[in-house]
Amino acid sequence: MINQWRDLLKLAFLRIAAGGAIPAKWFLRDLPDEAELAARTGVLNFEIVTHCWNYAHFLAYQLSSIALFPPTKATVTMTVFYAGEDNDTCDLLRFFENIKVTGVTWNWQILPRERLFRRAIGRNQAALNSKADWIWFTDCDVLFRAGCLDTLATRLQACRHKLVYPKVEWVSPLLPDNDPLIEAGSQDKRRLLDVDDTQFVEHELTRATGPMQIAHGDVARKCGYCNSLAFYQKPAVRWRKAYEDRAFRWLLQSWGVGIDVPNIYRIRHQSKGRYDDNVVSAGLRGNIRRIDSWFRGAGKKSRY
Repeated sequence: MINQWRDLLKLAFLRIAAGGAIPAKWFLRDLPDEAELAARTGVLNFEIVTHCWNYAHFLAYQLSSIALFPPTKATVTMTVFYAGEDNDTCDLLRFFENIKVTGVTWNWQILPRERLFRRAIGRNQAALNSKADWIWFTDCDVLFRAGCLDTLATRLQACRHKLVYPKVEWVSPLLPDNDPLIEAGSQDKRRLLDVDDTQFVEHELTRATGPMQIAHGDVARKCGYCNSLAFYQKPAVRWRKAYEDRAFRWLLQSWGVGIDVPNIYRIRHQSKGRYDDNVVSAGLRGNIRRIDSWFRGAGKKSRY
């Protein structure tokens, strides 16, 4: 019980700090200046980093989007962190590792689930070891459709920003488990899947968010992902909300620079299976997401 209270106090402190109450340089003194970063040109190398726990039905769409719309102006290392107990994800990755895509390297990284459940651990591991020019930290319900990665490669020519993000994403309604899109991902993970984009609407982003953070490779290798915050590198017994994403931006002293990148899609869903909630708390989470979806949906512009 004492340890639980201690962790709650540490989390509260870090959330307050990441809100700007404390200078980030107290925790990250050697943040490189943007002038020091390499201004890389030509065929860029991207690494996309995602986590999957009980979300194979969404990861199927993400990996399919890479295979169906492969880059021609960049190379991609697709890194997936997962746990051996997640049988559906293991089966899915075995299927995709046999699909050869020009310019794409599949990179499966198995973790003990206690390390998977604190997402910053895998992201930090990827950041410190990445060979990429740019590393995109994302979630497994994000799709990279036609022209997305090639346009990104064009936009990032000679770019020295520490952190960038797409200005626009296309989001689905808040889908129930019996929606055909989700059922297709759940029932058949041994084929390439794509979405019907007529049900997605445009959503403008004003800053980087958890799944929309594209960090310069030099910054990632130098700073990691909250590498200097020991609390966010601590394993957890269940999936933890990713409060460290805001801390990451605070440490970089940047909300990100918006860039125009097309055809980024995100599947929104009511059920959050990765949290292993009981019926009551799962229902509460679902109701909160539905209310949030209603407010966010006001004034959205349809794809067509």
